[in-house]
Amino acid sequence: MPIAENRRARFDYHIEERYEAGVMLQGWEIKAIRAGQVQLTDGYVVIRDGELYLIGCRINALGSASTHVSPEADRTKKLLLHKEEIKRLVGKVEQKGYTLVPMDLHYKEGLVKIEIALAKGKAEHDKRNTEKERDWDREKGRLMRHKVSSKA
Repeated sequence: MPIAENRRARFDYHIEERYEAGVMLQGWEIKAIRAGQVQLTDGYVVIRDGELYLIGCRINALGSASTHVSPEADRTKKLLLHKEEIKRLVGKVEQKGYTLVPMDLHYKEGLVKIEIALAKGKAEHDKRNTEKERDWDREKGRLMRHKVSSKA
C-alpha cells in the first residue's frame, strides 16, 4: 500500500533497477506519515561514506507534535540497505552516470520502506515522446469506449 509516490520520476528518468530500503525515522515523522503529511517529489538519494541518505523528502509535522521535539520538515534521513547492494549502487552511480531517485514510500509488515530506483535522466525529446505515447493511449481508450457504446 503506497503512502506517497513520486510520479514525476517516471516522466523524468529511464528506470533501470529498483531497490527497497528501510528508512530511519523519528517518532513524530511516523505519526506525520500515517496522517499523509509526506511529499517525495523533490527528494533524491545521495551516497556519502558508503551510506545512502534521502534528501529533500518533506514530512510536515502534525500540530499535535510533542513539545520537547523540534520537528525539521526537510531532515536528511538515512536509508538502510545491505552493504553488497550499496557497493553495487556506488559503482553504477559513479561510473555510468546513473542517479538514485525515490519512487514511493510504503508499509511492509508494519515498517515504513522506500523504493529507490537506479535511473538515467531523459533528454527533452524523450520526455516529449513519453507525453505523445500517453496522449495516444488515452485517445485509443476514448475511441474504444466510444465504439463499444455506439454498438450497444
